Amino acid sequence: MVAISVQSGSANASAEREAGATALALTSDARAQAITTAQNAAVDTARAIGLADEERLVARDVIKDADGTVHTRYERTYAGMPVLGGDLVVHQKKDGSRKTTKGIETRIAPSAARTLLKAAPAGARQVVWAASGNPVFAYEAVVTGTQHDGTPSERHVITDAATGAELYSYEAIDSGTGTSEYSGTVTLGTTQSGSAYSLTDGGRGGHKTYDLNGATSTATGSLFTDADDNWGDGSPSNRQTAAVDAHYGAAVTWDFYKSELGRNGIAGDGKAAYSRVHYGNAYVNAFWSDSCFCMTYGDGANNQKPLTSLDVAGHEMSHGLTAATAKLNYSRESGGLNEATSDIFGTSVEFFANNSADVGDYLIGEKIDIRGNGTPLRYMDQPSKDGASADYWSKNVGRLDVHNSSGVANHFFYLLSEGSGAKTVNGVSYNSPTYDGSTVSGIGRTKAYKIWYKALSTYMTSTTNYAGARTATLQATADLYGSTGTEYQQVAAAWKAVNVN
Repeated sequence: MVAISVQSGSANASAEREAGATALALTSDARAQAITTAQNAAVDTARAIGLADEERLVARDVIKDADGTVHTRYERTYAGMPVLGGDLVVHQKKDGSRKTTKGIETRIAPSAARTLLKAAPAGARQVVWAASGNPVFAYEAVVTGTQHDGTPSERHVITDAATGAELYSYEAIDSGTGTSEYSGTVTLGTTQSGSAYSLTDGGRGGHKTYDLNGATSTATGSLFTDADDNWGDGSPSNRQTAAVDAHYGAAVTWDFYKSELGRNGIAGDGKAAYSRVHYGNAYVNAFWSDSCFCMTYGDGANNQKPLTSLDVAGHEMSHGLTAATAKLNYSRESGGLNEATSDIFGTSVEFFANNSADVGDYLIGEKIDIRGNGTPLRYMDQPSKDGASADYWSKNVGRLDVHNSSGVANHFFYLLSEGSGAKTVNGVSYNSPTYDGSTVSGIGRTKAYKIWYKALSTYMTSTTNYAGARTATLQATADLYGSTGTEYQQVAAAWKAVNVN
């Protein structure tokens, strides 16, 4: 039995710790200056954490906590080559003490293989592959095309420079599915120019929504404009309706990150992504692309169900969050964590919106009906109910499609938020099991998503697996709520309940 009911420490102490460990909302100028400062000190930092002479650090992101702790995320290079899987985070407290969170611990040393690196093949770049243990010199090529369902493909292939063997590959287009014409009448951020209005949200980084009009190109399409600032009519036959849902979903997601997590935009720089709707013909999917920093939505089966529901919009934008923070590789266990992160925050956005037309739930894509029988795409309380996702960790989880290996983390988040067993939330019945028959009490959704965000943004790296996610979330919990209270014990209990120990 894992049932924790005793609170250690006072509520005031817990609140003070959470406030101190909460990230400050930096302006875009302040964030840029913090990154510049970190980069100027990168040589000294590399020496202090024991990197080799030929290794360099490239500052990518800086998060400052209210208590003065600074978390600086770095990429690593070796002799000028990017070290894939070499990303790390340096955590420096106000007193100057620091520690480092790395992915796979590696030591890069000169090797005879170095002489095998000649000019990279056309379109490829020379890299060091360090995400699987012993680092090797390699080439990275990007192969573009189309996936089986019509989604664009940007497959990154890592090839051993010495043997020509493929070391790793992953898909850079992060996709999810969902649909909505159910958000009701909503307020949109628009911009007036002369006598016309456009779907340009000046209050949220200038987010824009475009009409691809059936195209499948990388172009942005046409910016939606309107004469009276009244958009759509709730039907799929009106081209503005899908744009309303996408634009609204982007706005709610932006607001969620800013008000709940103190993050100013997806990348933390105050700049917006953009949305594209009406992709292809009857395209039943939606996807995020790092290359355009944008979300793209198809119109669904028979062009009648645009994939623009609130949880899907939150899901897709959250792929951008992951790309700007931990950059979880979109393959194996890290890929499952990548997808779960989007499900976790997409669900959190839906609850945050408090929209009576689309109430918060722990069902993913519940408005889609892709299977034609009214069932959701995924279930967070018991992921295996979709017929393919994993409820619990096993050594085979990393072999599943990332949308199915995500089940372990989705289940963890549900258990941490609501606890195990039968219950009803917003009219939806759940009955979440545990691997070992234990009882998990849960700590509430707000604390759960704050812990996940803290872990993602300050402790996870590109190669984090489920064991690493457990470590990261426990550290994040200790930062926010302490290591002796209910929150810490329930995080441990929820991981145990999904067989991550």
